[in-house]
Amino acid sequence: MSKTNFKKLYNPADFAQQGLLVFELLQDFLEKAQSEDSKTINYRSPEDELDFWKKWPNKHKGAAENQKIQALITSLFGHTNHIHNPKYIGHQVGAPLPINSFLGAATALINNGMAVYEMGMAPTAMERIVTDWLCSRVGFDHKSRGFLTSGGTLANLTALLAARRTIVKEDIWHTGNTKKLGVMVSAEAHYCIDRAARIMGLGDQGIIGIPLNKQFCADATKLEEVYQNAVKKGIEVFAIVGSAPSTATGNFDPLEEMAQFAKSKSIWFHVDGAHGGAVVLSKKYKHLMKGAEDADSIVIDGHKMMLMPTLTTALLFKKGDNAHRNFNQRVEYLLHDTEEEDWYNGAKRTFECTKTMTSVYWYTLLQVYGEKIFEDFIDRQFDLAKDFIKILDLHPRFEYFLPPDSNIVCFRYLFEGSHDEVNHKNNALRQLVLEDGTYYCVKTVLNKTQFLRVSLMNATTEVSHLKEFIQFTEKMAQKLI
Repeated sequence: MSKTNFKKLYNPADFAQQGLLVFELLQDFLEKAQSEDSKTINYRSPEDELDFWKKWPNKHKGAAENQKIQALITSLFGHTNHIHNPKYIGHQVGAPLPINSFLGAATALINNGMAVYEMGMAPTAMERIVTDWLCSRVGFDHKSRGFLTSGGTLANLTALLAARRTIVKEDIWHTGNTKKLGVMVSAEAHYCIDRAARIMGLGDQGIIGIPLNKQFCADATKLEEVYQNAVKKGIEVFAIVGSAPSTATGNFDPLEEMAQFAKSKSIWFHVDGAHGGAVVLSKKYKHLMKGAEDADSIVIDGHKMMLMPTLTTALLFKKGDNAHRNFNQRVEYLLHDTEEEDWYNGAKRTFECTKTMTSVYWYTLLQVYGEKIFEDFIDRQFDLAKDFIKILDLHPRFEYFLPPDSNIVCFRYLFEGSHDEVNHKNNALRQLVLEDGTYYCVKTVLNKTQFLRVSLMNATTEVSHLKEFIQFTEKMAQKLI
């Protein structure tokens, strides 16, 4: 067997040929994904999907290199959820602008790891510019700082570690936990907050639930009671988390009241704005984030409401010094102590050492299309949710859970029968929608009641698609009656 010809694999001319091939496949995929008669998903069971990819190598054995590339990408398109289909109204994953695919290719080829400045000069500078811009839009002053990291889960964990490091007097980084600590958070917060608290060793008792109000948000009138109950149990509350918005319903916690409460108790106020934090860029919906300007830290995802691909998240700190508090380590070959601010060595502030160049997405979209593209997208999608409510109001067999704050709506079909029977049928209804594949929505449980759930993440989804979706869902429901 001959040795691998690495010189050929890195040959620019061969790369250009492969690039043209892949570009044509991407163009064809985008055209088909946006066509009215295309399906959103061709659902297969996990075992069937695993079996398909196990058999794939034998099926294409002996094919030429470019033939394999074409076959693999074509198979990939046929076995994934088509986020760019306007009938995709499922999870909180946005349809990224197509230009991002080229930016992703460029950053993958450059492959600068960004742990230290010289391993990512341009993306590090871009990251500083982008996070300074976000901080200013949130309402932070020039002392604020931020950075990008890989997703809201990691960003929220990093923020809560900074909260503990700043508020709790003990040096837990060096001595470990020696007392009972806790974080106040709504029961409807994203599960990653619960996970972060457990990773930090807070345990069940350290996750201090705030009761919900009628809007399924944190009840601001219960904050003092919840806090005092924790104190009586010997728990030191060091942070309170506001959801902007909650995952299931898409409604925003009362951030202003939570900020005032945090200030009165001298504890950290963190806003998980992974989904909706970008509304600070919208004049129409910015009021939903009122109070966030008084937060100590805020998370905003680029891959949700800012038209970028997964996975890129901004973590912003009102006081820039707090961004550096978490990770005090000596790594002589990489990091060195300095009296300067040292904003340009990212590994001092993030979990990641090697980090992808996602700042290129943020910077490029901002420079090429301007800030208004984000405002227009947010306004469009939030308005679309209100249009969807109007459609549901015209169909007496459907009911929605709450009027939406954002672009998330929970609704169900009013089957006849007991509560459990109606739940079972709505669960079955969603499965029928999934297996058909024309539309893609998800499901959730609220107050022990099964709902279908839509997140309007696609900029090509129109009111007409939503009308057709309800007609289609009603048709599917008839199969269960």
